[in-house]
Amino acid sequence: MIGPAMAASIPPGQGSVRGLTYHAGGRKLLDGIDLNIQDGQFTVVMGPNGAGKSLFLRLLHGLIEPSAGSIHWGGKPQDDGVRRHQSLVFQRPVLLRRSVAANLEFVLKLRGRVDPEAVRATLRHVGLEAQAGQPARLLSGGEQQRLALARALALTPRVLFLDEPTASLDPASTAAIERLVGEANQRGTTVVFVTHDAGQARRLAGEVVFLHRGRLLEQTPAVQFFNRPQSSEAAGYLAGRLVF
Repeated sequence: MIGPAMAASIPPGQGSVRGLTYHAGGRKLLDGIDLNIQDGQFTVVMGPNGAGKSLFLRLLHGLIEPSAGSIHWGGKPQDDGVRRHQSLVFQRPVLLRRSVAANLEFVLKLRGRVDPEAVRATLRHVGLEAQAGQPARLLSGGEQQRLALARALALTPRVLFLDEPTASLDPASTAAIERLVGEANQRGTTVVFVTHDAGQARRLAGEVVFLHRGRLLEQTPAVQFFNRPQSSEAAGYLAGRLVF
């Protein structure tokens, strides 16, 4: 049991998952996952299609209620208060039918702190200052994803979740997203990043979580995972074999 004093001392970016289980349509999609996510860690979630990666991410962020088990961040159960310290970027950007700047202003207004200079500085940081007045829907795919990431980072989250954010992007756009996420992690943001791209995971990960059929098979430092995977499923996955 974590007492009030201990809970208060746990960083908001530190996660604890115990017995996480999710059922849907009579099927067990996630099965008793136990793991810890260290504050400031860059965790990459990998696994074959259907492993439960995206579902796991949504549960971690509290968008879906688990069938069983618990999720705590900073020693507190996942709720709206905890979620205010988190941001999520989807594979397909969800943008408002407004200008680029107005998309950023909207999320800042939700927190009651719109600062025009901060908006300009954020857009400048992600390379979109020149497009500030353009309709967001007219941006290229890579630019839209950078805007989605800018909105997430503008809230200064302690935990940043990303669900295959570069899956449909060209190499230059992918590099830009990786750079921005890496910089956020270097500033202390905990990152949980879902990807199917082993090369990307090698570039980014501090540790790897490997899921297979809704079960956690590995949570290991990235170097160990790529050099000496502990499970035959992970070894086959990294070798390019079909794993199902």
